[in-house]
Amino acid sequence: MNDTTTAIKELVDTFLAENTKFDNGNAAAGTRARKALAELTRLAKTRRSEITVTKNERKAAKAE
Repeated sequence: MNDTTTAIKELVDTFLAENTKFDNGNAAAGTRARKALAELTRLAKTRRSEITVTKNERKAAKAE
């Protein structure tokens, strides 16, 4: 598993923990949950780009 995927998994765990705290009434946890979601969005875009690059490299190698 690559670094981006690992970071996404860790952020999902962070989000879930903070979201549970928020649901239980901790308002500050809502801010931390939102921060984790914003970072997830950024990492998802990064991973999409990595996948596209790898896919195109494989396609080019196959064509040769």
